[in-house]
Amino acid sequence: MDRKSTPDLSTDVSTDPKVSTSSTGSPPAGAPQALATVAVVGLGTMGTGIAEILTRAGREVIGIDIDDAAARRAVAALEASTARAVRRERVTERERQDALARFRTFRDLQAAAEADLVIEVVPEEYELKRQVFTALDGIVRPDAILATGTNALSVTRLAADSAHPERVLGLHFFNPAPAMKLVEVVSSVLTAPTAVTAVTELARELGKDPIAVGDRPGFVADGLLFGYLNQAAAMYESRYATREDIDAAMKLGCGLPMGPLALLDLIGVDTARTVLEAMYAASRDRLHAPAPILGQLAEAGLTGRKAGRGFYTYEAPGSAVTVPDDRTPTATHDLDAGRTVRSVGVAGSGTMASGIAEVFAKAGFQVVLAARSLEKAEAAKARIAKSLDRSVAKGRLTAEARDTALAAVTAAGSLESFSEVDLAVEAVAEDLGIKQQLFATLDKVCKPGAVLATTTSSLPVVACARATSRPQDVVGMHFFNPAPAMKLVEVVRTVLTADDVHATVRAVCAQVRKHPVDCGDRAGFIVNALLFPYLNNAVKMVQEHYATPDAIDAAMKLGGGYPMGPFELLDVVGLDVSLAIEKVLHAEFRDPGLAPAPLLEHLVAAGCLGRKTGRGFREYARR
Repeated sequence: MDRKSTPDLSTDVSTDPKVSTSSTGSPPAGAPQALATVAVVGLGTMGTGIAEILTRAGREVIGIDIDDAAARRAVAALEASTARAVRRERVTERERQDALARFRTFRDLQAAAEADLVIEVVPEEYELKRQVFTALDGIVRPDAILATGTNALSVTRLAADSAHPERVLGLHFFNPAPAMKLVEVVSSVLTAPTAVTAVTELARELGKDPIAVGDRPGFVADGLLFGYLNQAAAMYESRYATREDIDAAMKLGCGLPMGPLALLDLIGVDTARTVLEAMYAASRDRLHAPAPILGQLAEAGLTGRKAGRGFYTYEAPGSAVTVPDDRTPTATHDLDAGRTVRSVGVAGSGTMASGIAEVFAKAGFQVVLAARSLEKAEAAKARIAKSLDRSVAKGRLTAEARDTALAAVTAAGSLESFSEVDLAVEAVAEDLGIKQQLFATLDKVCKPGAVLATTTSSLPVVACARATSRPQDVVGMHFFNPAPAMKLVEVVRTVLTADDVHATVRAVCAQVRKHPVDCGDRAGFIVNALLFPYLNNAVKMVQEHYATPDAIDAAMKLGGGYPMGPFELLDVVGLDVSLAIEKVLHAEFRDPGLAPAPLLEHLVAAGCLGRKTGRGFREYARR
């Protein structure tokens, strides 16, 4: 549906004779009689995808769009996708032809008269959607269901403006619709349960996983996703980190399929701004107030991939291929400007310390692993040996390489053993007092010119630096757990860090095959500053009884491609650890939206810390 046009009710013109054959008059075998014929209003990317799903599932599909070109593209997309299915022997040529015959396209809404279900997917403008629903009231049968594909506007308001509010609901597919499994079925207070049941069953028959949600902007998946995307845009706008580093950090640090800024370009900067405006109007949460850069880009027509330029520049409008522009980082040649590092000291005896020591040892560095006692250091080295053995068993490492790496690690019971290391990496408890005491000791025992690094994930690096007489030598190296597997290292430079120290750490990251991203010394750095507000907002959804942990986890995995749902991740990280990080973020930025959810605080106070205690948001079998 064209953004500036209203539905044309006067004509009934099919756009392609190959797909304009009349309905057979009988529903496909096994299909519910009530939803055998479905009209899709708006044949953009989402409407085309929904039409394809329905057609291939045996439904009679009426595609409606006043733009003839959009209708032709929809037909071509279905022809291409079914041809691929034939080549892959998923369907026969006869089945393909039957599917094509079930898809008819028209320019006017009158074609929806025979539909059992109408799915509206026109642009996210309330007045345009209202016009469509008002027109449909005078066209469709009284028992037909009307569904809006909105992800931001009020389903309740659309229903209230309709002549039959009981039959209006939301049916939110995710892009690309043929591939994404999630469908959010959105009820208003006016929606009849029978309508919800009918579309829920249809979604299941289409091979989707429907979840039932109430009517609020963004629903579950987008309600969590767009707040995160907005914060990423604001982070970039503040020049805290480059677009490339922000995207790489979230992909490598969280396992996400796309970085947030690339995802904003895919969704459309203008669409994201519309969704956020609706969310902010409902929540008044500053985290949902659209970052100014979104408005600036949208007003300039730089709306992302569809325009050929957004946060990134693309080789052509609609292309997914990025091309260099004036914001693309130039290749740096400062890796030789750093200090020489041959030996590394790792302070700590926990999982992170042993993992970091393993990383350096496998890369050919001589490693001193120091703990509060020799016994603890030996236990940490034994943990490294087990990890290396697992790598050998899986064929990732040769026995010879394992032996060489293990021989490179020396266990020590005192930091005095760091007297000759070139790089000292602290990986002890996330307690500022403990870290400051350790850095004061490193200042005394490490040789002049040694680089001193902290692996803190949320504490101020400069506070560790100020505990020494050489703050210029101190830098943050935030590895991610498990260190041997995770590719990301956040390189945190304070206002006092020397240039050659920064260059040294980046060079070392390259040597150990990690991807460094640069960020300043502020709470959360990149990953935690974007991740934990998202987790906190998920807890608020449960606290407000909007959705269950299971529904939210399913929504983010199926609708957002996340490797873990937020509650799975919270229980793995530890609710106490999560709460501590959220408190640090709230104290630093003083934004009310960052205040930890009371439900999280209550669970921590009750000792329900996640998997490690056997109970968090879920219960686990005790080990």
